[in-house]
Amino acid sequence: MFLQVHPIDPNPRYIKMIIECLLDGGTIIYPTDTIYGLGCDIFQHKAIEKICRIKGVEPAKAQLSFICYDLSDLSKYTKSISTPLYRILKSYLPGAYTFILPASKEVPKILQNKKHTIGLRVPDNVIARTILHALQHPLLSASLPGEMVEEYTDPELIYNKFEKLVDIVVDGGIGGIIPSTVIDCTKEPYEVIREGLGVWEE
Repeated sequence: MFLQVHPIDPNPRYIKMIIECLLDGGTIIYPTDTIYGLGCDIFQHKAIEKICRIKGVEPAKAQLSFICYDLSDLSKYTKSISTPLYRILKSYLPGAYTFILPASKEVPKILQNKKHTIGLRVPDNVIARTILHALQHPLLSASLPGEMVEEYTDPELIYNKFEKLVDIVVDGGIGGIIPSTVIDCTKEPYEVIREGLGVWEE
């Protein structure tokens, strides 16, 4: 299904359709503040396995991340955040950053890796955050498979390529081509492991 959703004022009926799809174990491609992402409900094991098949990876080795609605949502899926780190997260989020943090027990077992870490982000995108607010827990987030190419910015081209692999492609307009900046906060000093759209000044 191809759903055109207004980037500033998403149609509640369309959001409801997306939520029903996710809760039913469906997979979607949706806009973020960086690139279009591949997503599903973090509590739907079969959907997670499907995304891993699309990506060609095993769940525990997939290095998938969660997108969260806000910092309080994010804090459930990581172990206690120190006050200095919380201040950093608060100053950079919502935004084009993924923070690698120690995973809490709330992270589903299928997604727990050997390092016991999880990538967490809060995107600055109205459609993504409207979906998250309605879902009331994070979405699994993965980049589209293969090289990041120009056609991955155009929802219609994305739909042509993935319509048989996912349930819904959410058209929120032309997307970006640069992914989020990834910062490993599991050790000090914090380390940028991928330079992306977000400028890191710590």
